[in-house]
Amino acid sequence: MGWMSDETGLEKCAANHVPLTPLSFLARAVQVWPDREAVVYGGRRYTYRQYHDRITRLASALAAMGVKPGDVVATLLPNVPAHAEAHFGVPACGAILNAINIRLDANTVSYILDHGGAKVLLCDPQFIPLAAAAIEDMEGEPPVIIEVADDAAGVHDFGDYPEYEDILAKADPAFDWILPEDEWESLALNYTSGTTGRPKGVVYHHRGAYLNAMGQVISWRMTLFPKYLTIVPLFHCNGWCHTWMMPLVGGTVVCCRDITARAIFEAIADEGVTHFGGAPIVLNMIVNAKDEDRRDFGHVVEVFTAGAPPAPVTLARIEPMGFNITHVYGLTETYGPATECTWDAKWDHLQGDDRAAVKARQGVAMPFMEPVQVWDEKHQPVQRDGQTQGEIVFRGNGVMKGYLKNPRATREAFQGGYFHSGDLAMHHPDSYLQIADRAKDIIISGGENVSSVEVEGILMRHPDVLLCAVVAKPDEKWGEVPCAFVELKDGHTVDEAALIAFARERLAGFKTPKKVVFQDLPKTSTGKIQKFELRKLAKEL
Repeated sequence: MGWMSDETGLEKCAANHVPLTPLSFLARAVQVWPDREAVVYGGRRYTYRQYHDRITRLASALAAMGVKPGDVVATLLPNVPAHAEAHFGVPACGAILNAINIRLDANTVSYILDHGGAKVLLCDPQFIPLAAAAIEDMEGEPPVIIEVADDAAGVHDFGDYPEYEDILAKADPAFDWILPEDEWESLALNYTSGTTGRPKGVVYHHRGAYLNAMGQVISWRMTLFPKYLTIVPLFHCNGWCHTWMMPLVGGTVVCCRDITARAIFEAIADEGVTHFGGAPIVLNMIVNAKDEDRRDFGHVVEVFTAGAPPAPVTLARIEPMGFNITHVYGLTETYGPATECTWDAKWDHLQGDDRAAVKARQGVAMPFMEPVQVWDEKHQPVQRDGQTQGEIVFRGNGVMKGYLKNPRATREAFQGGYFHSGDLAMHHPDSYLQIADRAKDIIISGGENVSSVEVEGILMRHPDVLLCAVVAKPDEKWGEVPCAFVELKDGHTVDEAALIAFARERLAGFKTPKKVVFQDLPKTSTGKIQKFELRKLAKEL
């Protein structure tokens, strides 16, 4: 189909076919805008020429340490310049970037380092103790730690490991980047939150990241030279691919280590920030900022928000402050945002709850995705009536390669030629999606995914607990928090504070239940816990 009757001599060749890679964005930017600011972090400012030089030196240093094409280089870093540099420098030596969530517990970090097989770990001094504990628990060969000191934040190095700036200074500035020979080559490795226990390793390819970045420029209505504030952690789907996107449009990455209302307002007022992404908790932070933390600014800031839909009252208060909110939706498996609630002028007259109801939809596919479907159990599209529920499924260049070392999970995820999100939604007549529920009981707390299965597994270890179920409890600050319903063994007693403390010792803070209710759990005739009943109860607490 589509071939001409005679295509003699019309083959792919070096002149007409080049593998797509986001590395090309930076290679172009340093030629076109060498003296424009690429990265800002407090008093540190790097032009594209300097940014390119530092990235080239990082690639050289990693290669000199024995990192080979196909190897994994991990990070435990906040949103600092070195993390942005790693997004280009690691693949520039042919390696795969594994940005690890800095909020995870040592046991999970240990598993990720073992499973991914990281050769090198770039680590902030704040997380050296976490890295050391994780490495102590590893079964395989531990990675070499490179410490990324951060004097600007008052975080000083331990002095026990090679230091990032030192290795850059000694590296070769003329190192030839190792570009992919095939755009299907792996670029990044990101781990899910582990909906059924251990997290799964999601593998990205160069083509997907390239097209995702290209598509989001359109979705975000970007023109040249945006100023992007790194609120989305770079360990979340590689910052939703936004760091790869900035050189494409000559943009400036404004790094933000600690996310506070004051830091956000200062970045907008002082650096002219035009774009950022973040969970609804960030919007609440801005709306509820103290007067002394606020700054005036004279332009509109475009915001992508994902996770739980922003509350109507939040939208009503934040948009007059100079922020235009676009709700997006995606997963780790889709490189971050994959749908957008594209605004139509026909809704301009809407106000209050009516406006929020439209803005809260998950919307339509971004340009790098094929039209998103909502399927029933027979893999058929549901009726587009805004009421019938089905599972959201994706197909397109913005879908992962698959799960690392887990072919069974990959096959299950790709049944029927689409990626199955596990999220339930309705399809409106205008083709816009609206999520109805999280099919796998994922709790989204402050933008972080919390697996109810993982929390339940920890609580079940307590000697007094017979049975438990964890569901989402609405929370004004975090959107949702874990709420545990617990049945105790006969003759045993334990109070709420003790159970929460027990969990906190074994889980990251954001995964720890914020409320524990002691009661008999509602069950079906076959003994299955009826979580929908517990969700109703949690909403009333």
